[in-house]
Amino acid sequence: MARRPRNTLADAGPRIDTERLILRRWCQDDLEPFARMNADPRVMEYFPRTLTPAESDALADFVEDHFARRGFGPLAAEIRETGAFAGFIGLSVPSFEAHFTPAVEIGWRLAYEYWGQGYATEGARAVLWLAFGELSLPGIVSFTVPANMRSRRVMEKLGMTRDPADDFDHPKVMPGHPLRRHVLYRLHAPSLRS
Repeated sequence: MARRPRNTLADAGPRIDTERLILRRWCQDDLEPFARMNADPRVMEYFPRTLTPAESDALADFVEDHFARRGFGPLAAEIRETGAFAGFIGLSVPSFEAHFTPAVEIGWRLAYEYWGQGYATEGARAVLWLAFGELSLPGIVSFTVPANMRSRRVMEKLGMTRDPADDFDHPKVMPGHPLRRHVLYRLHAPSLRS
């Protein structure tokens, strides 16, 4: 498949190349496949609901604002071989208060057709180099609902660990909702020895 052309917005800002992925700033061409992904009940199984196209666009705007305010954010994940938008992998600051905030979260969301191929782990490992190298973060967190074993396996492959005492009720999920309870994983920056 030929690489699709994209506008130049994605050429500004951070870019991380892995063996199979290009993690980059978002561009206009990403909005339509992002909306399709956010409307897929399989992708959004562990979120309270799917997103409308307008809500998906608002989330993309939030990502751009996060980059503008913080200098980092969720990066668009592009399949190197085809140029296809696969989803996002990156860092963000949770927009709620909890016992572990302030913190920086590593997260990912990929379109269903890219599941089970190791893309989330590959991209997240590269993002860890950004987190602990260029950004010098002391640690990162990640969280999901207990049943989301796919994401939990990625967290564990990254070397993240869970203490059940850290589990929490997500303040942006309504009380009584079956997805309110979340498990928290942590990873501390590796100590550098000379």
